[in-house]
Amino acid sequence: MPKRTDLNKILVIGSGPIIIGQAAEFDYSGTQACLSLKELGYQTVLVNSNPATIMTDTDVADKVYIEPLTRQFVSQIIRKERPDAILPTLGGQQGLNMAMELAESGILKELNIELLGTKLDAIDQAEDRERFRSLMKELGEPVPDSAIATTVAEAVDFAKQSGFPVIVRPAFTMGGTGGGIANDETELRKIAANGLTLSPVTQVLIEQSIAGMKEIEFEVMRDHADNAIVVCNMENFDPVGIHTGDSIVYAPVQTLSDREVQELRDAALRIIRALKIEGGCNVQFALDPVQNRYYVIEVNPRVSRSSALASKATGYPIAKVAAKIAVGLQLDEILNPVTGSTYAEFEPALDYVVCKIPRWPFDKFANADRRLGTQMKATGEVMEVGRTVEEATQKAVRSLDIDVAELHDGRLANLSDTELLAGIKVARDDRLFYLYEALRRGESLTKLAQLTKISVYFVDKLLHIYEIETALQDHPFATEWLTDAKHYGFADTTIARLWQTTADRVREFRQQTGIQPVYKMIDTCAGEFASSTPYYYSTYEFENESQVSEKPSILVLGSGPIRIGQGVEFDYATVHSIQAIRQMGYEAIVVNNNPETVSTDFSMSDKLYFEPLTVEEVLNVIELEQPKGVIVQFGGQTAINLAEALADHGVPVLGTAVEDVNRAEDRDEFNQLITENQFRQPEGRTATTVPAAITAANQIGYPVVVRPSYVLGGRAMEIVHNQAELENYMHTAVQVSHQHPVLIDQYLVGTECEVDVVSDGHDVVIPGIMEHIERSGVHSGDSMAVYPAQTLSTTVQNQIVEIATKLARCLRCVGLMNVQFIVHDEQVYVIEVNPRASRTIPLISKVTDLPLARIATKAILGQSIREQGLTPGLHRPGKLIHVKAPVFSFTKLNDVDSLLGPEMKSTGEVMGSDRTLAKALYKALEGAKLHLPDHGKVLLTVRNTDKEEVVGLAKRFWDLGYQLVATEGTAAVLKQNGLPVETVEKLTESTQILNEIKQHEIRTVINTIADDPDSANDGIKIRQTALTYGVPLFTALDTVDAILQVLEAQAFTTVHTYKEEDYATLRNGNCGSNVKKSGYECEWYCRVWSVPGGENGFKRIGGLSD
Repeated sequence: MPKRTDLNKILVIGSGPIIIGQAAEFDYSGTQACLSLKELGYQTVLVNSNPATIMTDTDVADKVYIEPLTRQFVSQIIRKERPDAILPTLGGQQGLNMAMELAESGILKELNIELLGTKLDAIDQAEDRERFRSLMKELGEPVPDSAIATTVAEAVDFAKQSGFPVIVRPAFTMGGTGGGIANDETELRKIAANGLTLSPVTQVLIEQSIAGMKEIEFEVMRDHADNAIVVCNMENFDPVGIHTGDSIVYAPVQTLSDREVQELRDAALRIIRALKIEGGCNVQFALDPVQNRYYVIEVNPRVSRSSALASKATGYPIAKVAAKIAVGLQLDEILNPVTGSTYAEFEPALDYVVCKIPRWPFDKFANADRRLGTQMKATGEVMEVGRTVEEATQKAVRSLDIDVAELHDGRLANLSDTELLAGIKVARDDRLFYLYEALRRGESLTKLAQLTKISVYFVDKLLHIYEIETALQDHPFATEWLTDAKHYGFADTTIARLWQTTADRVREFRQQTGIQPVYKMIDTCAGEFASSTPYYYSTYEFENESQVSEKPSILVLGSGPIRIGQGVEFDYATVHSIQAIRQMGYEAIVVNNNPETVSTDFSMSDKLYFEPLTVEEVLNVIELEQPKGVIVQFGGQTAINLAEALADHGVPVLGTAVEDVNRAEDRDEFNQLITENQFRQPEGRTATTVPAAITAANQIGYPVVVRPSYVLGGRAMEIVHNQAELENYMHTAVQVSHQHPVLIDQYLVGTECEVDVVSDGHDVVIPGIMEHIERSGVHSGDSMAVYPAQTLSTTVQNQIVEIATKLARCLRCVGLMNVQFIVHDEQVYVIEVNPRASRTIPLISKVTDLPLARIATKAILGQSIREQGLTPGLHRPGKLIHVKAPVFSFTKLNDVDSLLGPEMKSTGEVMGSDRTLAKALYKALEGAKLHLPDHGKVLLTVRNTDKEEVVGLAKRFWDLGYQLVATEGTAAVLKQNGLPVETVEKLTESTQILNEIKQHEIRTVINTIADDPDSANDGIKIRQTALTYGVPLFTALDTVDAILQVLEAQAFTTVHTYKEEDYATLRNGNCGSNVKKSGYECEWYCRVWSVPGGENGFKRIGGLSD
């Protein structure tokens, strides 16, 4: 049937902030859907709370609302816009849960709004564990034995009957949140309690463990006429028991017999038809090849994380097709945009192997629990394509952008055999490297396969890589071995290590002997039809399928996998850069390896190469394409780190010159620049050894901030209070610094703020000043921030503009640059300069209506700021106030301390915009799911230095009707100030605090770490418990102040009337004692009657506004 004509306006619900388990892949699918609907002529309205992504860009939909994804705000938009229909199945679990909530609230029925795509009942049938099980039984599909539990006791009962281990899966959560494998009753009690808390319907599924079987996924599509196809099948390298988002995955399946593939294919199509799903759907199976049986693990009745991977792996745009199916089109009516001539009902064919490896955040969190299980921990992923499993795997390993660029990790050589096998038995993020080391030591294939339950086939592939490595070592500069090694994905750097030469020498030798890569197409049809928009991967074969056009081209380097500190914001900047390059009449060529994002969508650029972002691979593309130049500014630190090597190879790096980038990043050169211009900066030193660091810190005076040079997201950055802490830091973090020294700075307390600057080398535009709500010491990515600045005086703002403009000129900046400042005693100090696009680019672009990455790209390509119609200087802010709030994924990462500091920990962000600061703050907090109860107990445990300040905050909570609870030290200070408080014992004495948090008797926790080790451990336990049980937790007092502003704005002031003697006391000037007793009204009278000492009383309370 042709597209529906009874619909005009469609609302698309986005997926909210990026968290572990729901990342940029939903930004990709949402963007695809909106563009598809627009292409079909529908009016689209989008609501999403995430400002960092392309999805919330003005071009994506006809109307874009960046508002919290809560029933309150989405309902308001629905009433205002009156859409005919809502499309919720492309916004991840967040979009689905929102649709369920709206339906239950009755607004959809009231306004006669239809839900497009899969019907709610079908979603419920797939998501509700009990209904899903009964449907599988009807269809005769095997499912593991299981039971639904709504209490911990029920969970334990089932496990006792079926035997341990059991798997716990909470209902209606995402990325395995709250789930896990329990091997005994103690583990089960802990996991089940957490899972029940995190499930919105307080329901967990306890099932017999099928851990150790092969895990297979089928990505399928169906339309309303019951046409159904398999888009892609995938096999996990790791066995069942590790979340598929945390597993290495290959497509197509590698180890199944044809009979097994057909059996699972039939089952997947039977299930999607029985569930009546319209659009994309993901079916997960466990296969036991020994006993020749399979189980259905679960079905995601929506576009899932695997859909982005399946789309990029096959070239088949699942989300675009799903959106068209939702408005009535059929698979046999939708043209496949890659071939332009075949229809979407034609199943994709793959003539290559795809390997996906997750990117975990453990390089940032050295103390985190690195074991992998059913709860996802990865923040992003890379995808690489090759002709063999070996080639795809080796390319994927070097795309990860971690400390090791090949399977051989030299650091494992020091481990004993026992330690090595212990690292293989338990699945961790680095198990792949441990396996490779074991094979180097001669461990047998069967033993390793038995230990890990990984298929012998995959372990054998790793062995094959090692065999080639040995042969290479024995035959330096032998053409036939080099050809073989390149065919199986070896990098020049690895070959150079084995031949004891340089990568450049290997490259020269390759070129002399004619061993060069060719590029093959990903075109959904294995070359069977002509293709109009293919994309490419490199391999070492004969025929090159990438035709170079006559048009002049510009190459843009992407930012690789999403990780903490380098997120989807850089993808946003890359997409904008591509758009500007095309507008300027050039061909835009992209090199990137992240399957989750919009920049790696084939329809975005003129040409896309899915390649590792290494010097070798980028140079190979450049040699073929011969672009006019390369832009590295938008790919975060990953791309910037390639600039120098590319320039050394004679590649024109466009924008700020490489030596100027180095002047900003190299400590000594930057200091010289600061001194010449007489800018202020916190006193700093550089050290390359431990004794030098100790001397430097003693000269500056503690506390100091230490960090390695050339890193992103404050990695390994700490505030150190004494010599012992510093020595400990130097031993754990100095390896981070890429042959670069450690920087040691004086720690200044003040307001932190930052500006993004766009410059054409002469004129400089500053779109706005972002002011941080948390004081210095909290990483800018983890701090709440507000635009326009709210507390900075005009003199300070002028200083900021003047310094930023001067810095841009001194560094001869062409394009973007980010400068961070601390304001201390009305003076502006420069903390650091990043000579590239920063994390704040999407946000500041959206709130100022200045598309900075586009403006910067045009400036880089020679169109001046003035020619673009812009006036240099600070841009005038609009009427709205915008607040950014960070979003964390601590519940997914055990043993990561949630205390905020200079090391970045957040995975995403939301934005709230309104006419007053309190309203904007409220929206930002709601969007970040920090919904504060309006009464109840507030627990205060703070370090000594914060005790005075916390009195004012506690007073404000008390005035709003909250009850105060505190540990001994904090309670004593509150009592001295006349505040009623309940004292609770420290954790060393009793677990009362933890129990009250678990039972939600304590409804809010304010905890800043104490400096002595006992209290510090208490602090960690309190914070961990609050996060696990979903109790709002604040570790920075400035955030608490911001929250109180919101609560106060919502509360009505209740004033009791005063007796005559109260006025008399006031008039007589005896204010000091009364201030504490009678709160707001007293201060007000202190001012009205201008009581001597009244102002002091006011200051003593601290933090109160009029």
